[in-house]
Parts: sequence; structure tokens; C-alpha cells
Amino acid sequence: MFDEDHFLPLLLINILGFAGILVWHIQGRRRPTGRLIVQILCFATMSLVLGLGGISPYRLDQAEFQGTGVLIAKSARILWWTHLAWTLIGFVHIYISLNHRPREAHLLQDLIVAVVYLGVALSIVGFVFGAPIGPLVATSGVVAVIIGLALQNTLADVFSGIALTLGRAYVVGDWIRLSDGTEGRVAETNWRSTNLLTSAHNVVVVPNSVLAKQGVTNLSCPDETHWIAFVVRIAATHAPSLVEEVMLGILQGCASIVKVPPPAIALKAIDATAIEVELQFCVVSPASRLPAKNEIIDLVYRGCKTNGLSLARPPESLLCGPAVAGSEPAAIVTPFSSSTV
Repeated sequence: MFDEDHFLPLLLINILGFAGILVWHIQGRRRPTGRLIVQILCFATMSLVLGLGGISPYRLDQAEFQGTGVLIAKSARILWWTHLAWTLIGFVHIYISLNHRPREAHLLQDLIVAVVYLGVALSIVGFVFGAPIGPLVATSGVVAVIIGLALQNTLADVFSGIALTLGRAYVVGDWIRLSDGTEGRVAETNWRSTNLLTSAHNVVVVPNSVLAKQGVTNLSCPDETHWIAFVVRIAATHAPSLVEEVMLGILQGCASIVKVPPPAIALKAIDATAIEVELQFCVVSPASRLPAKNEIIDLVYRGCKTNGLSLARPPESLLCGPAVAGSEPAAIVTPFSSSTV
């Protein structure tokens, strides 16, 4: 047996290490804060024992290479390195929680955890077991090249996902639109793909490499307020100022749109048959565009009917002649709201 000056501290480190693992498992996943406290306390206590005992976690002393004491010395250092990894990962969880972005940082968190475990594994192999790390790293590099060539598409998705996460072009919960017209709310991001929940409640799985090559419009930044431009063609039988006044009254009476910023009317064009009017209004989110547009269409129809305006024929129509036969009555602007029949 080796010197008792090392034996007792190493035995205490083994006891603390296994006790920390036991308590960590007993607490379960429902108590992440308690598990984190146990990890930090165990590692701090084990490090204190190492320091007071004058024991280095990086190498075995010659006095420890005697009999069964080698097992105690190696297991103590393995437990110390393992608790070091868990403590570092715990601090990563704390940082992500303090930034209130636990879901968006999922990819970055997994990457850091993988790097920590890899570094600790190499440290155990090199410092505890005394194996040469250089040849192992070189061999791992050759294997990594072979695997990389075989998994080019998968690795492209992985690194694209990391780049998108670090760039923060969007986060989970944002509504985005791709250059190919696909749009939806970001439901999940993982190593290979980003899942979009569309307005039809379908999940579209977009590979990260494809997403990185496309133009992405984030409809949730700086907020989810979304502008809509809706074009209406009114028969050119009344003054444009009257048409503008009627359309503006329709927008002000709509309950599905945002009043700040206020809606606006733009007279886009006029010809012998029609006045082209663009209704510009804002909704609270991209998901509310459909109900708002439906209400506006209904209000435009009833507002035109109430105020004596007629919708113009489409430009593609081959029919000629006035939009409404006979003489047009003088239009009188009537106050209009969604309750008007």
C-alpha cells in the first residue's frame, strides 16, 4: 500500500465522487437546480481535498504505484475529471438560463457539451492512464476525414445549423419567410434541420444547409406587427377623393387590424374604367393576416354597396361597356362599421 498521506485524501475523493453521482441520480431531471448545486459542491470539495493533500490530478506520484492503491488513485482522478466536466456543463446551463434562451441555444449547448466531454476524455487517457495522446489525435484526425467525406451532406447541415444559431437570424418562436415562398413559425431547431409550423398547421422540415443558402425574412423582428397591402379596383364613376374617403372609413371600422400605426389609402392608378386603390393596414402578427383580410373584403363589399360605389371589372375581362348599366346615382358617404348590413 502507498503512503497514508495520499491514501486518505484519495479515498475521500472516491467517496465524494460516488456520493455525488448517487445524489445526482436520486434528484432526477425534475430538479435541475438541485442537481447543479450538487455537481458544483462535489467538484469544489474534491478539488479542496486534492489541494490540501498535495495531490496532482494531472499525474500519478511514484508512491501511488504500489499494489491495489493504483486503482484508488486512478479512480479518484477519473471521478475528479468527470465532475469537472459536469461542473463546466452546469455553468453552461446557468449562462443559457440567465440569457433566457434555453431552446434557441440548443445546438450551441450540444456543441459545447461535446467539446467538454472530448477534452475530459483525452485528459483522462493522457494524464491518468499515461497513454500518448499525439498518435491518438492523429489517428482520430484520419478517421474524421474519412467520416467527413462519407457524411458531407449531414455535416453541411450541422455546420449550417451552428452558423444560423450563432448568427441569430431567427430564434424558436419567430415567424420567417424563405425566398421560395415557404413561411411559418420556427417550432424547433436541431442538428440537421429547422421545423416550421405553417398557418395550415403543417410542419415543414427544412435542412439547415438549404436554409443557409436561401434568403430568410424574419417577420417577427423587430416585432410581429405585419403590414398588408390590399388592392381594390373601383369603377371610375366618382371622384378619387370620395373613393379614398370611403375606403379609409372601411379600414377605420375594421376590428381585426391595428389602429397604431394608422391604416392608409394609396391611389395607385386611374383609367377610363377604374380607380385602383391600395388599402394599407397593419395586423398584430403574420398568423392574423387571413382573418383580417377576410374581414376587409367583406367590409369593402358592404361599404361600396352602402355608399353607391361599384367594383370595376378586372383588366383581363374581354367585356366592354360601363361597369353598371344606366345612370349612376350620386354617391353619399355614409358612416360605416362592421355592424352595418
